[in-house]
Amino acid sequence: MIRKISFIALLLLVASGSQLPAQTLLQQTLQALPDVQKVEQLTSDHFSEKYVLYMQQPIDHKQPQVGSFSQRVFVMHVGADRPTVMVTEGYGAAYAAAPRYIDEVARLLNTNLVVVEHRYFLESTPPKPVNWDYLTAENSANDLHRINQMLRTIYPQKWISTGISKGGQTVMIYRTFFPDDIDISVPYVGPLCRGVEDGRHEPFLRDVVGTQEDRDKLFAFQIEILKRKDRLMPMLEELNLTKGWKFRIPLEEVYDYSVLEYPFAFWQYGTPIGMIPDLTSDDETLFTHWSRLSDPGYFEAENNTSPFFVQAARELGYYGYDIEPYKDYLKITDAKGYLSKIFLPEDLHIEFDPTLYHKISNFLKNSDAKFIFIFGEYDPWFAPAPPDPDRPDALYVVSPKMSHRARIGNLPEEMRDRVIETLNRWLKE
Repeated sequence: MIRKISFIALLLLVASGSQLPAQTLLQQTLQALPDVQKVEQLTSDHFSEKYVLYMQQPIDHKQPQVGSFSQRVFVMHVGADRPTVMVTEGYGAAYAAAPRYIDEVARLLNTNLVVVEHRYFLESTPPKPVNWDYLTAENSANDLHRINQMLRTIYPQKWISTGISKGGQTVMIYRTFFPDDIDISVPYVGPLCRGVEDGRHEPFLRDVVGTQEDRDKLFAFQIEILKRKDRLMPMLEELNLTKGWKFRIPLEEVYDYSVLEYPFAFWQYGTPIGMIPDLTSDDETLFTHWSRLSDPGYFEAENNTSPFFVQAARELGYYGYDIEPYKDYLKITDAKGYLSKIFLPEDLHIEFDPTLYHKISNFLKNSDAKFIFIFGEYDPWFAPAPPDPDRPDALYVVSPKMSHRARIGNLPEEMRDRVIETLNRWLKE
């Protein structure tokens, strides 16, 4: 019966002369979909209709008896005769509520837009006490599959999945588990890590990114910060009191980790090399630059990003730190296992499982799924990127000297035109 209601509403949505406003018909249709608990209307600068709905999902899709949680989904409407872009968010999706929000691919192709908040983040968190056992890639893929199948009754045209960073990882995860749900996938700057400390980031930062002169300048700045530890440590203590951070490690170790994090943060978001202060600058100038770029608060225990670190430790992977060049200045003697020590919820012990890495790698290599991969050449997350599949139905784009901010809109013109042409061609096939 639900499918029949949805189909009738679909016809009304695209037909002219309907007696009821289209907005009311769409809202009624969304509310009638299976397991939808609530639908609220939102305003949009770009779409004729916009809603947020809350869908009941199993906490564990293999064991529905475990319980359920409410997952937040944003739906933005252009027309039932248009393709639909699905943003597979890797974190919370509160940003999608803003009236000005629109996804880049949806804007380029004039599509409907669906944004799915990832399980265990913000309003899509299971009831407390949270059981971390069910925060798995497979469960997240099943979340997306159920939403896709539900909304296909309203939007039956082609579907495109896209996401940025961890959202790009989620694009690959979802397509691997449910290849037929999606027609085209566009992951931005999405890594494919093979270990909890992958091992490819450190040599990338040390030997590859930028020029040797650039890398030498960053290293010299780090050493200067470490040499001034006695003078800068009181500034960190004061900042810590102001922010009210809560760390699991001593503040002096937070200092060290923030110095080790500096080059990753620097290149990830494309900081101009000229922003690095002269080494003869006063303490406040050096501290301000360092603490703003490599925020010590990143190492705070149990915050809104804690679910990510659980996933990283379990199967998504992360990066490590090479302390050898700095060891004469550090309090810490070893950075191995830092993710578990600093970030994971207390008393949670997780062993990394490489099964997901191999599953996605094999799928990308052997499938004929249409993919457009977008990376930045200077982004540290490019180090563990999946290799170029080198097949006709995959486009692999590396934006020269670009950071984690690489997008279609800031690609060099020839690359940008090729991506847009490919998207439009695939939509017509």
